[in-house]
Amino acid sequence: MARLFGTDGVRGVAGRDLTATLALDLSIAAARVLTEGRDAGASARPLAVVGRDPRASGEFLEAAVVAGLAGAGVDVVRLGVLPTPAVAHLTAELDADFGVMLSASHNPAPDNGIKFFGRGGQKLADEVEDRIEAQLAQPSEGVTGADVGRVTEAPDSADRYIAHVLASLPHRLDGLRVVVDCAHGAASEVAPEALRRAGAEVIAIGDQPDGLNINSGCGSTHLDALRAAVVEHGADAGIAHDGDADRCLAVAADGSVVDGDQILGILARELKEAGRLAEDTLVVTVMSNLGLKLAMRKAGIKVVETAVGDRYVLEAMNAGSYSLGGEQSGHVVLLDHATTGDGLLTGLHLLSAVARRGAPLGELAKVMTRLPQVLVNVRGVDKSRAATSAAVADAVKFAQDELGESGRVLIRPSGTEPMVRVMVEATTENRAEEIAGRLAGVVKSDLG
Repeated sequence: MARLFGTDGVRGVAGRDLTATLALDLSIAAARVLTEGRDAGASARPLAVVGRDPRASGEFLEAAVVAGLAGAGVDVVRLGVLPTPAVAHLTAELDADFGVMLSASHNPAPDNGIKFFGRGGQKLADEVEDRIEAQLAQPSEGVTGADVGRVTEAPDSADRYIAHVLASLPHRLDGLRVVVDCAHGAASEVAPEALRRAGAEVIAIGDQPDGLNINSGCGSTHLDALRAAVVEHGADAGIAHDGDADRCLAVAADGSVVDGDQILGILARELKEAGRLAEDTLVVTVMSNLGLKLAMRKAGIKVVETAVGDRYVLEAMNAGSYSLGGEQSGHVVLLDHATTGDGLLTGLHLLSAVARRGAPLGELAKVMTRLPQVLVNVRGVDKSRAATSAAVADAVKFAQDELGESGRVLIRPSGTEPMVRVMVEATTENRAEEIAGRLAGVVKSDLG
């Protein structure tokens, strides 16, 4: 049987894969596992915080999760609609035993997901998720009387989170005109407000969620609207979030895209110059552009690589006590200020660098030169065989020998979707496309 937890919690089509019954049962199982060994003398009942993005399905899933937790004897604080990193932060700030976020991040509105944070707002290790999954098969018995959990609201949760991210800001944003695309998602209120309080003149788009329009033609996965708005308004920069605002991508004044690798390069340089880049090291995934690694080597910054997924970036950062890491997709972790990827925090620190240096974002993005990178998603194949196929391995070796040190090849199964990703970097776009297409053909024919 396939593992229920993916690389970022439990996801599926809400109402079909992710039902109210599963949400309730999963919350009961999580309550059991995440409160094991708890000091009963600290409080009469354990405490959990629950937040969500504005998807319509989040309403019934939140009700199911809250019911499951309270029925299992956990007090619940409902945070309402907030970014995932805000839930992680408030899990720590409110001294909760654990936190729950309902979101499918950058996925379309019909999808949803359930993600758990442990004490201190930390992501759960695989083995803890496996224990929660195993607990689902165990019979459950609710509590009664005074042991039943109580449910309260936290009307100041947004202000608490905004105050937290602003307290980390190295330099105010006065004088900057910024367009922010909130993806009709969880950051629709907090992102524009935080940027204004930081001193920027703000034009907000994608800030009218109706429960069904999240990530639809907007946000970090659809940058055309932001690019057009930045040029139209003569803005200094644009910031794009995804549905739960744990990502940040950017757009320079001329409409050009500044991706997660470039953002990491800019922030790494800022932190190194300030003496706050721990071990002078940046943590990235295998998907990061080779150009970033070459630029960091030139800047005297060591690069540590991990598997794809911000949870693996976090694991490496915690293991090495590093302060900065992230992904090309815009998941950036500033570990001095957050326990997980935080799009709003990232955007503020990026814009702070622009304001401090008095240089255009496009100029700062030249910290690295991106090698042409082509990504092909091969659907309708058995992704479980990607790592063991001899035909695929031979094709990859042949392609890598062709490229030598001037490029690279990466083939990996998606952690959240039924497909295999083929990534090729080369000195020219045409070369990368030709090799990626050839490899995708092998993957399709051998694994299809």
